[in-house]
Order: sequence, then C-alpha cells, then structure tokens
Amino acid sequence: MADAPVYNASTPTGGDPLTVDVNAQYAGLEWNYTYIMFCGFIVWLIIPGIGLLYSGLARRKSALALLFQSLMVVAVITFQWIFWGYSLAYSRDASPFIGTLTNFGLKGVMAAPSPGSADLPEIVFCFYQLLFCACTVMIVVGGAFERGNMIPTLIFSFCWATVVYCPLACWTWNSNGWLYNLPSLDFAGGGPVHIASGWSALAYAFVLGKRKHLGQPSTAKPHNTTLVFLGTTLIWFGWFGFNGGSALNASVRAMLAAFNTNTAACTGVLGWVLVDYIKHRGKFSVVGACEGAIAGLVGITPAAGFVSIWLAAVIGFITSIVCASLQDLNEWLHIDEGMDVFKLHGIGGMVGAFLTGIFASQSVAALDGVTKVTGGIDGNGMQVGKQLAEVCAISAYSFTVSCILLYILKFIPGMQLRVHEEAEMVGLDRAQFIDEQIGERGLLEDLCGTPSPAGASVNEGVVVGLEKR
Repeated sequence: MADAPVYNASTPTGGDPLTVDVNAQYAGLEWNYTYIMFCGFIVWLIIPGIGLLYSGLARRKSALALLFQSLMVVAVITFQWIFWGYSLAYSRDASPFIGTLTNFGLKGVMAAPSPGSADLPEIVFCFYQLLFCACTVMIVVGGAFERGNMIPTLIFSFCWATVVYCPLACWTWNSNGWLYNLPSLDFAGGGPVHIASGWSALAYAFVLGKRKHLGQPSTAKPHNTTLVFLGTTLIWFGWFGFNGGSALNASVRAMLAAFNTNTAACTGVLGWVLVDYIKHRGKFSVVGACEGAIAGLVGITPAAGFVSIWLAAVIGFITSIVCASLQDLNEWLHIDEGMDVFKLHGIGGMVGAFLTGIFASQSVAALDGVTKVTGGIDGNGMQVGKQLAEVCAISAYSFTVSCILLYILKFIPGMQLRVHEEAEMVGLDRAQFIDEQIGERGLLEDLCGTPSPAGASVNEGVVVGLEKR
C-alpha cells in the first residue's frame, strides 16, 4: 500500500492542479475516498426520508409542508456549511470549543489530506460532514411541526447550525476539541446529532407552545402509515452510510459498523414491537415498528465502531425498550412535541452514549489498524463517567442555547415563529402553498366541498373534515 499523504501547511489546497497532479498523492488509496463518497450519497437519502417520516406522522393538512421543509433545510445548510459552518467545526487551528474562520467560504478546502483522515481529500471529508449537519437540522425542525412558520424555521436552521451544531462537532470530532481529548467516545454522532437534536427540538416545541385545535386524540394520529414506512426505510438505508462511513476509511471496522447498524435497528424493531404487543394485548403497530428501528439506529450510532455484533444487538434492544416505555413523555413534560424527536433522539442518544462507555472494546476499535480505546467491558470504568460528562454537557448546551436563540428570533419585529391561529386551523399546506395538497386532490375537494384555487385565503374552505385531517 502507498504511504498515506501528509498535510502540508504551505500548500493547504493540496497543490496547484495546473502544475502538479493532485491525485498522485492518493495513488493506491482511491478506494477509501470512493467508499466515503458513496456513503455520503446514501446519507443524503436520510434527509427526504425524515421528511417522509414526519409527513406521515403529521395530520394531512400540514403534511406537504414537511416534505418541502426537507428540501429547504438541505439547501440552507449547504450554504451555511460552505459559508462558515465547515470552518467553525473542523478548522485545524480551532480552540477546544469552536473553530476559526480559516476556511471561510471553503478557502483552502480541496485536495489536501483532510483533518479527519489523511487518506481522504479534504473536499470529500467536507461533503460527508455537511450531510451530517443537514440531517441533524432536519431532525431538529420536527419540534415545530404543524405550527412553525416556514421562513423563521429556515432562519433558525441557519443560526442553529452555526451556534449549536458547529461548536458541538468541534468539541467531539475536531482533534482540538475538549470532548475529543477527554476522550468521550462518539463514533458517528450520538452527541452532536442525536442528543443535541432531541434537546433542541424539545426547546423548539417549548418556545412555540402547544398546538391549538388539536381535537380528540384520534385526529392527531399519523395520517399516512405508508409514508412513515417509506421514510423509515430510506432512513435505515441511509444510516449504513452514516455509521459505516464514520470510520472515514474502507477498513474492516467500517464494515463491522455497517453490520452493527443493521443489527441494532432489527433488535430495536423487536424491542418496540414487544412493548406494543404487551401493552395492546396482542396487537401490532407498523408505526411502532418504525419507531423501534429508529430508536435502535440512534442507540448504536455512538457505539457502531466500538462494539461487537452481539453487544450492538443488546444496545438496539435496550434503547428501543427504554424509548417505547416513555410513550407518555410529552404529557409528563406538558410539552407538545408530537414527532417524538426528544424521546427517540434525545433519550435514545443518551442511552446509546452511556452504553457505549460500558461496552466499547479495544479489540473492535483496533480493526481499523490505528484506534486504541477501551470501555467498561475492558476494565476502564472511568469511560462511563466521561460518557456521562458528554451527555450532560451537550444536553445542557443544546437546550439552553436553542431556547435563547428561539426567544431572540421570537422577539425580533416581523419574525413570527408561529403561524396565526387561523393558518394553523386550516393547515400549513393550505395556508402557505400555491394550490398544492398532499395526496389525491379529488378526495380533498370532496372534503372541502369546493376546489381550492391558487391564492385562496386561509378563510376559504374551513370545514370540519379538513380541520380534523
């Protein structure tokens, strides 16, 4: 195998392509960055997958808005990332808490070996990490569903990625970050992605307040189980790239991480279905099975490259059992977080981070040939305490800063975080989109009594049938 390229500060872009072949430094190593680019491509599918999942879980009258939001989030976050997000998270001269603007506008980010792995051109690493940020923000905005105003939500997305995600990514994955050097163990984003998004979505729902005109509990159930199922399958598929690519190479460790991902998702399904089967006296739930898969995926994320296959099964099962047992969490907290982002990602992420400290094994981590970490199973009980430090720090920071950011936006003149009651009553789709509805138009027209022409005001067509759906 060719020697891995080494970063040279005098040529931060990796060389002048007009005078040298910048690909030559990766001769014999192309399979690494080809694999990571493929992982990035399938991670992208998680974003519309979340949109489909959220759309199916929502009531019909606001389902289209969540599909639209998935495309808008990836568009806004791509701009944020190339503007300054990447630099704030991964600049080589970062402090323990936040990066600098050395790579502002992706200055110098091209063919040089990346800060994450010398086997990857930095542009590949940058693209891969961009999709992590976009997925996380898409999870967060689920806290605003059915009542969040679209433009303020996108502004919040840009700001949240800047002041919450980028610092947390720096803490966890930048070689200068304080959690990286503690060290806490987070293979693929249990902290910056799941714990942070869960607590931030809870903050979003808290600041916005409960939905109005929710009606009977039956009217608040998922309107389309097919969309929930389809979204979950895309998320599950994308998660192979999310975890499998986080080794940042095509090593045996990366292959094990992908296997662990599927294993934990499957035992997550089994755990949640078991709880539903007992709770509902022998009946099943497709939505419950989907939630179980996501709980298992969340739980294994920080541990995927640190644990054996059987322990991955245990992590997925335990995480789903814990999350499924918290069905009444929103009632206990008196917060209307109807997408269960906090339960699945916040609670699931904390359980996964804690179990990583217990089950992390040096023999698994060393499968990439270089990583040396130990957990409680190897006699390093201190690692459990370090994992708890990560959980507490990320939870407190993400919830507090998200609340502050939301209250600042809320009191800016003209920045209306929540739609008017009238728009909420008829649904975001009818209030904010140009003569578009989700599903079959004929059915909707039957419900409304009349077609909805483009530009119709939200006062038109307000009927009980539409309001319930």
